Amino acid sequence: MEERAEIAARGLRTFARAAMAVATLALAGEATLAASSSQPIATPFAAPLAAPAPAPPPAPVVAKRPAPPADCGETPDGFSAWLVGFKQEAEIDGLPPAVIDSALSDVAYDPDVISHDRRQGSFGQDFDQFVAKRVSAYRVRKGRQMLIAYAEPLEKIERRFGVPGPVLVAIWGLETEFGAGLGSYPTFNALATLAYDCRRAGQFREELVDALKLVARGDMQPEEMRGAWAGEIGQTQFMPSTYLKYATSADGGDVADLVGSSADALASAANFLKAKGWKRGQGFHEGEPNFAALLEWNAAPVYAKTIAFFADRLAEPDPQ
Repeated sequence: MEERAEIAARGLRTFARAAMAVATLALAGEATLAASSSQPIATPFAAPLAAPAPAPPPAPVVAKRPAPPADCGETPDGFSAWLVGFKQEAEIDGLPPAVIDSALSDVAYDPDVISHDRRQGSFGQDFDQFVAKRVSAYRVRKGRQMLIAYAEPLEKIERRFGVPGPVLVAIWGLETEFGAGLGSYPTFNALATLAYDCRRAGQFREELVDALKLVARGDMQPEEMRGAWAGEIGQTQFMPSTYLKYATSADGGDVADLVGSSADALASAANFLKAKGWKRGQGFHEGEPNFAALLEWNAAPVYAKTIAFFADRLAEPDPQ
């Protein structure tokens, strides 16, 4: 009996120790869970997820600008838009707005100017054909009369510039029939049309600007400016750029009138030739020193040769 009692007591003591161990393990587990709830759980498989980036703001809506007008055109359709742009550029370049408005307010594209520009074929003729049409008996006779009528200013001009009268009168006759045919094309229409046309837009844009400078300088009013289809002005047909540089009066004054004064037109032609290398007393036929200056007047050799031929005819004694 005592032996069985001792065995039972030992069993109770073993059970009590086991129960205490279980209770201790339970308390440790609760403490671990409590600690883990206050700290993130690290895993060996993935980094913590970052917060998503905010979406970018929507791009602002920018209105599309209309395309600028073309620098040149092959048809009349874009001329008006081109002219608006040219006026703005001219003002930026320093030309007075009043001058721009007065000269260009009524400007229109002229298809006849383009037709003339496209059919220039006379300079391709040989010399005999060219001179036969331009140095007629009438022109020779009329030219000799002009040499007499303008003998005094021509003498002064030759002393001043070294260019003889027959050469100047030959140019005068070939260009405008001694002042009788200045041309009827409105200069600003002609120049604006050619400045817009793509064939020589850059060259004629500069001439159009120079024509505005002539108005700004007070040489002419826009309504007075009429001439050849390509924009030449006056009795010896100066382009505006040439007018600005070489126009001079016959008496050496500052103010020149190349439209109304034949003497001023002749003096200005002589001034141009001298500036281009004319040498006093030297020959002016092909191969001679002054032929190069005649080519500066007109780059077509057939035209320069015609000036020389005409001048020789004028210098001959008038048969009685």
